[in-house]
Amino acid sequence: MADMLRVFRCNLHTHTCLSPCGDLDMYPSALVRACLASHLDLVAVTDHNSGENVGYVQEAARNTGLVVIPGMEVTSLEEVHLLTLFEDTLALEELQGLVYRNLPGLNDEDVFGVQAVVNAQDEVEGLNERLLIGATGLGLEELEQRVHALGGLVFAAHIDRPSFSVLSQLGFMPPGVKFDALEISSRLEIREARRRYPELASYPFVTSSDAHYLQDLGSACTRIRMREPSFQELRMALARREGRGIME
Repeated sequence: MADMLRVFRCNLHTHTCLSPCGDLDMYPSALVRACLASHLDLVAVTDHNSGENVGYVQEAARNTGLVVIPGMEVTSLEEVHLLTLFEDTLALEELQGLVYRNLPGLNDEDVFGVQAVVNAQDEVEGLNERLLIGATGLGLEELEQRVHALGGLVFAAHIDRPSFSVLSQLGFMPPGVKFDALEISSRLEIREARRRYPELASYPFVTSSDAHYLQDLGSACTRIRMREPSFQELRMALARREGRGIME
């Protein structure tokens, strides 16, 4: 089995022009072209509190060889950013409905920017008027349980950052929350993170670009040994099953 495995370049945290802090040039087809130029095999689209552009990115990536995993970066009640990844858009839509029901406020474009839903043909389908940059009314533990019930994966986002991370907001890893992995920002290598956080040795670490601009898409990626770039293979790699795993 091991000789059928190979190493894939994976970026598990990227934004599109739907995220209020995302550049308008991050529309689906441009995102796909930039991922291919960065020699990525797999990318997860994780806009803030919404998944409305994911299907369009998947459409834009069709027949290119780039695998697009549905995802969302959700802000918890504690203002902790969580990366949530799914095998299909149906599960993502379930989470989106939950998030939208618990996301107060309206966007102010002059303050936070435009939140554009753009299709694979580069046409604007509409503008999301919700306050996507805001925090939901959902606690960390509830979010983790809901995502796992939908068959998804939950990562603590950019744990080394001084804001919107589980460590910056809480000061510790909550024992009741079962993270599938911890994400390190592009400013820190995984090996250095292992030295900085020895108490977190039991968790898988990944690193991602958290790109909001096209030029940042290749700034970081995680090299993962799998049979193919897919959600289920990623799940197996995080669990270190049958020779799969994160290359640190």
